[in-house]
Amino acid sequence: MASRSLSRLALAASGVLLTSLLGGTATAQTADTPVFWRVPATATQAQALAAAGFDVEEGDGGSVDVVGGQAVAAKLRALGYRPSYFDTVYKELPARTESLAADTFYGGYRTVTAQENHLAQVASAHPDLATKYTIGQSWKKTKGQGGHDIQAICLTKKQTGDCTLSTTSTKPKFFLMAQIHARELSTGELAWRWIDYLADGYATDATAKSILDTTEVWVVPIANPDGVDIVASGGNSPKLQRKNANNSRGGCSGTNIGVDLNRNSTYRWGGDSNSACAETYQGVSAGSEPEVQALEKLARAIFPDQRGTGNNDPAPATAKGTMITLHSYGNDIIIPWGFTQATSPNDAQYRRLGAKYSASNGYLVGTNEETVGYDTSGTTDDFTYGELGVASVTFEVGGSSGSCGGFLPKYTCVDSTFWPKNKGALVTAAKAAAAPYQQ
Repeated sequence: MASRSLSRLALAASGVLLTSLLGGTATAQTADTPVFWRVPATATQAQALAAAGFDVEEGDGGSVDVVGGQAVAAKLRALGYRPSYFDTVYKELPARTESLAADTFYGGYRTVTAQENHLAQVASAHPDLATKYTIGQSWKKTKGQGGHDIQAICLTKKQTGDCTLSTTSTKPKFFLMAQIHARELSTGELAWRWIDYLADGYATDATAKSILDTTEVWVVPIANPDGVDIVASGGNSPKLQRKNANNSRGGCSGTNIGVDLNRNSTYRWGGDSNSACAETYQGVSAGSEPEVQALEKLARAIFPDQRGTGNNDPAPATAKGTMITLHSYGNDIIIPWGFTQATSPNDAQYRRLGAKYSASNGYLVGTNEETVGYDTSGTTDDFTYGELGVASVTFEVGGSSGSCGGFLPKYTCVDSTFWPKNKGALVTAAKAAAAPYQQ
């Protein structure tokens, strides 16, 4: 996330000055507890701050929120800005944490190991419904530095040809992806609950049964496992890692290492940051990261190409397939395009579909310009729509403030707020997979 009204694209000339003031590396590492600072800023100023390595997030009405401690606030003041305290990043933890389940952190959020074990358990307990796949490897695993496999699960009432990585299988498909930005904690938990709702509910819930009888549901609950490992290593003070763990460029430290996997997809890549330490660093080339390669390979394996190559070529009304990538925060449903302010050739259909999603979660439906206020090139949803014609959107889960706001909401917010709001929207996406552009 970043400002609703301000672009995050780097302005090189302004960034040079700010980078020098941050010590030349644009990392701005501090030892004090990070908070959200509300900073009045024009679009040009916000662009320069982001280019210089400040962690620029959502703001309203001519301002942005910048994440950091007192040292970051001091740097902002030295540059002539007027930061004021807005909200905490870390939310209040339960009074007693010793009873938390193993492989959890920060009040109950699951580690990568817990998510991996969960997929294995679901596949073992429901062999007639679930098939687990390894679709690729994380950056650290490709380098022999530990890391993880990238795992997916396919859920359906299995018949011949189902869940076989085929573009010609009979059932339409809904693809849900979570935690490609590692610090956006609630998203992986929503994927966990969606899996359990379908697998455990098939025998007793008519809606879950109807979905799995007619649809293949594909879920990647942790798209950025190396990044999530870094986040979880902070325990009750999760580290604010957004990107993957690729540190090959050098010159960055702490949570500034890595490539933003949601700027590295191969469709219309190249419009974001070239600074390795920036939060929106796009990587050395389109699809350079193994996590992105795995996600795109999976999408190409399950969805046929249903759209032309031009920006103005619409997906036909007969196109099948839905995709949602979960992010936080903002309470938004973002429809294509991301890489440009122009609307997509399926804009009217997207707004109708988005309205159905919003009927459940109440989120604002719109393009990047209408919601978060900045362009995003090389995103996963631009790829699945742009290359394959799949009806693809981003959900930005949660608000900007309060105990259920930001990247690190209280764990209890998942069940009290996020799951009740979004369960119905995910059901809608699964049901719409057969004809998403005819809703």
